[in-house]
Formats: sequence, C-alpha cells, structure tokens
Amino acid sequence: MTTTPLPRAAAAPAPVLLRAERLARTEDGACRHALLWRAGPGWRMASSAVLGGGLGERGWVLNAQVRPGYTRTDPARHLAGLARDAGLAGPGVGLMTAAEVDACTRAADGGVEALVTTGIGVSGWAASPGPGSPAPPPPGTINIVVAVPAPLGDAALVNAVATATEAKVQALLDAGFDCSGTPSDAVCVAARAARPGEEPEAFGGPRSLWGARLARAVHTAVREGARRERERTAAGPGGPAPHPRTLPGCRAEV
Repeated sequence: MTTTPLPRAAAAPAPVLLRAERLARTEDGACRHALLWRAGPGWRMASSAVLGGGLGERGWVLNAQVRPGYTRTDPARHLAGLARDAGLAGPGVGLMTAAEVDACTRAADGGVEALVTTGIGVSGWAASPGPGSPAPPPPGTINIVVAVPAPLGDAALVNAVATATEAKVQALLDAGFDCSGTPSDAVCVAARAARPGEEPEAFGGPRSLWGARLARAVHTAVREGARRERERTAAGPGGPAPHPRTLPGCRAEV
C-alpha cells in the first residue's frame, strides 16, 4: 500500500486536527483509495463503524473505498487487513464506502472539523415500511468523521453522534435530496480525552457549545458533498476511470 498526501480543494479549511492521508492499493483489478487520519493517542471516539465501532479510545480512522457491488461478507476482517497493510496498530475505526473518497468534503466551525465522503446512490428514508435484513447493507454510504478539540463525556459523545446525524439529514434536504440518507451511512465522532483534573463536557446536542459547532461543520460538509454528488449524477454514468494498479503519485487530483 502506498501513501501520498491528500490534496485539498482551495476552498477547504486547512485541517488542524483531521490531517488525512490518501492510501492506494490494488484490489479487484483496480487501484482503490482510502483516507487515513492518524489521530494518535489521547482521543476517545463514538462510532457506528463496522470496525472499531462503539465507544472508547481509538488512535486512527480509516475510510476505505471498495468496488461498487461489493459482496464480501466479512467487511470488518477486510478493513482490519487494510489497517495492517497501512502499518496501523492498536484500536482504531474502519469505515467503508463505494463513493470516490478523493471527492471528500471538509468544513470547520469553532475548532470542530468534519471530513465527509458522500455516496447517495442507494438512498431512502429511515422509517421505511420495507423489511430489515441481518446482512450488512451495500457500501454506497455517506461517511462522516468529526473531530472535537474538547473532552466529551460518554453521554455527550453519544449525543454528538445523534447531532451529526440530524445535521446530515438537514443538509441532504437543503441540497434537494428526498431522503434521510443511505442504508449504510456511518459516523465517527472523536473528542479529545480529558486531562487530569479536567471535567468532560456533559452535553453534545445541537444547542450545546460543541454540539452546535459540530452540527454546523457536518451540515456544511455534507451539503457540499451532496451538491457535488448531484452534479456527478446529472452528468450521467462515467466519472474517473479506475486504473489497474497503483501509480507514483496516484490520482493527484481530488
């Protein structure tokens, strides 16, 4: 697996916390990309991710692109293998998407940063009459990663996940999509661990100090990602043609 710095669009805020790298690997006969945030020690995360989900100390977040029509039934094992290949150790979070991770969008508000990859090919409303399934849904996926530079208590972290989800739905509606998301959307909220003698924040809702900033950052990043997704869809099938193997400086444009 090769690593290159992740190029950023001129309008994107310079990351202070969420410094992502782009990884490249050859898989299924094509070059596949992933975004990696090496958060390091001192972070607690709450996530719905297939790998490293739940709540606890985590040191990295990997958002891996897979082929459309992904059919593997062991996504956690797959992501764990990609993490090992990237030289990652210790607990972390692994996300998966069929969307182009190079088209990620960023936003920041009051020190909170959001990094989003947006794929809305399989969309719908959460409260649907259709039957559920025990099988993992296909990775179309809006993946949201948020970093908060303040300690949040357990309840506040869980509340922050709900706040990020509310902001995502608001952004989709504002962008003109008639849906609440995709069946495989995932979110990861990272908050700095409390220092000795420091009291974690008790609230992460949309009107709390850090929840309000998180909501605005997520809303901005998802809305921009949804706008770009609509433009790509309107342009018809196609998009960047995958090449069969990783190359030096693979996919320099994002």
